[in-house]
Amino acid sequence: MVITDCDLPGQAGEDVLRSAGLSVTRASCVTEEDVVEAARGATALVVQWAPVSSAVLDQLGSLRFVSRLGIGYDMIDVEAAAARGIAVANTPTYCVEEVASHTVAMLLALTRGLVGYDRAVRAGEWAPTQARPMAVRPSTTTVAVIGYGRIGALTAQHCRALGFRVLVHDPYVDADVIRHAGCQPVDLDEALSSADALTLHAPLTPRTRHLVNARTLAAVKPGAVIVNTCRGPLVDDAALVDALRSGRLSGAALDVYESEPLAPDHPLCGLDNVILTPHAAWYSPEALADLPVHAARNVVDFLAGRPVDSIVNGNRAPAG
Repeated sequence: MVITDCDLPGQAGEDVLRSAGLSVTRASCVTEEDVVEAARGATALVVQWAPVSSAVLDQLGSLRFVSRLGIGYDMIDVEAAAARGIAVANTPTYCVEEVASHTVAMLLALTRGLVGYDRAVRAGEWAPTQARPMAVRPSTTTVAVIGYGRIGALTAQHCRALGFRVLVHDPYVDADVIRHAGCQPVDLDEALSSADALTLHAPLTPRTRHLVNARTLAAVKPGAVIVNTCRGPLVDDAALVDALRSGRLSGAALDVYESEPLAPDHPLCGLDNVILTPHAAWYSPEALADLPVHAARNVVDFLAGRPVDSIVNGNRAPAG
């Protein structure tokens, strides 16, 4: 059993694995070559950020299972794993509340101009009617939720509770499920053109990479704001900067970026109408404690022959 990489404190994951009788090695892999070197002979991996490509999988003949230390799994070639009989699972429930609440906090900060007000007061300016980027009434404001998984659904629920009108775009969710939750299912074009605020909750796939780009931003309602707490590469950073500078977007709040950590000289850092946080939406002390335990339990359950509900590339039952 190999933990390819992990920047979380403590060894709760190792403790779970060892208590199940598994032999555990913790590495610090960055490259594909690192993973191959560390994981030769491994039956299962726990992966945080290390790349697990088809080329890597080709050299790990004894591998049966990969557990992702987090929700997204774009660093793992899940189709290649499935083709080789290797199951891949994520940890989709450990921070749902945290990310949804962080999203709503960012949304409210933008739509009530909180950061702009704070900066103005500190600078000696007292101008309650000069909100930046906006100050809205929720009942007359439309939020579009792009992606209706666990976090998107909870974010939509929170927004409805605050009085916002909520649109949802997710081609993989039945429209009646969305309607039953009190939201309106729409296609992407309507979401872009109708929303005063957009919040992204889609997985990163070849289809969703740069979902927000120069073309889609040209279709956004003028003056809208955008929030991204899921995956940075859903957004073309250069196109986003252009839209913010031109006023096409009045603001953005970002927790994730195309390249992390965000460089201090990145153009986004020089814009006053942007709120930036350091990929922290997932964090709470409770989530930090839960994450490595959940990832390790995936491994233990799979190797013990118990079903793993979070397998993302095929049957949820254990292999062979």
